Amino acid sequence: TLYVILAGFLLAIAVGVPMALLIASWRVAEKTIYPLVVFSQTVPKIAIAPLFAIWLGMTSLPHILITLLISFFPIVIDTVAGLKSLPLEMVHLSQSMGTSRWQMFRKIRLPFALPFLFAGLKVAITLAVVGAIVGEWVGSEKGLGYVLLLANGQLDTALAFSAIIILTLMGMGLFFIVWILEKLLTSWHVSERVKEIEGI
Repeated sequence: TLYVILAGFLLAIAVGVPMALLIASWRVAEKTIYPLVVFSQTVPKIAIAPLFAIWLGMTSLPHILITLLISFFPIVIDTVAGLKSLPLEMVHLSQSMGTSRWQMFRKIRLPFALPFLFAGLKVAITLAVVGAIVGEWVGSEKGLGYVLLLANGQLDTALAFSAIIILTLMGMGLFFIVWILEKLLTSWHVSERVKEIEGI
């Protein structure tokens, strides 16, 4: 289950971040890809999980894809918001100093969007846990999702609670890891400086 969670989460980053960059920098992509991203979240994942199992077989791949579909949405939405939140004055100032588009993206726009990206990552990692369980409910003979399904069928409350506790601890641990990474990579950001001043 942990493998499915991490694989789906990393794939969500690999898909979501470039997609957000494309949407934020190209108006055509915003008008075409953005609605498709929103539409993808209206499709019930529990309904398409059996289709993935039929098409891709009894492997971990269907579970990883379900995890990807569930967790990539907040990454895209928050990263787009971060990339578009750069103050216009800062854009004009950098342009007046002869900054190229690549330099502006690498040194200004992307660092400015990092807190937004990590906000999306923290939501996505918890959704990845849910996605892994949904994936393992269909076409799986192992994993904590399968254990929950088995416990439900056998009316085994102790087994169900054991799986739930493990999943909860796993989700909290993964969230904490992302939070630590956020603190390390965005300690320079004004939002973190304000927290330090206020003693938060």
